[in-house]
Amino acid sequence: MSRIGKLPISIPDGVKVTITEDNLVTVKGKLGELSQRVDPQIEVKIEDSTLHVIRHSDEIDPRSKHGLYRALLANMIKGVSSGFTVTQEMVGVGFKAVLTGQMLDISVGYSHNVVLQLPPEIKAEVKVERGKNPLIIMQSFDRQLLGQVAAKIRSLRPPEPYKGKGIKFENEELRRKAGKAAEKK
Repeated sequence: MSRIGKLPISIPDGVKVTITEDNLVTVKGKLGELSQRVDPQIEVKIEDSTLHVIRHSDEIDPRSKHGLYRALLANMIKGVSSGFTVTQEMVGVGFKAVLTGQMLDISVGYSHNVVLQLPPEIKAEVKVERGKNPLIIMQSFDRQLLGQVAAKIRSLRPPEPYKGKGIKFENEELRRKAGKAAEKK
């Protein structure tokens, strides 16, 4: 059995989970509504206030999807009840971000500013403090969408290994390289 797949998912108060005949799981909570179609080889059951993900075969395909669907459903339940937050730090001289509605205007050293249209499911905030690097804080109930947008923002200027300049996640550990060292003989 999959160690992740066999764990039950507790359904908190205020979250409603419905499963249709064609294996469409819909989760509604105070923050939003998410749905996920589950593979027919995987069965999803609701008992009391827990959700169970069950596979009936030990073949490779259902085994590989068992833990996947359990993790997706757990993220959906956590997302609609408490939500997810991603914080990104902009390290570099002159790097800045401005948020106007759902438009994020980022200046990261190119000859032009990069403007991104954020999806309506994401609430963003730009925090700028004197003497500190600007922070982009994003919140959403959809973990997949939030991660995809955060990866898109990071890809605009990934951190370089020498000085660490670029857009990085807040507590990300970067592999740093030593610069050129003078050769002594």
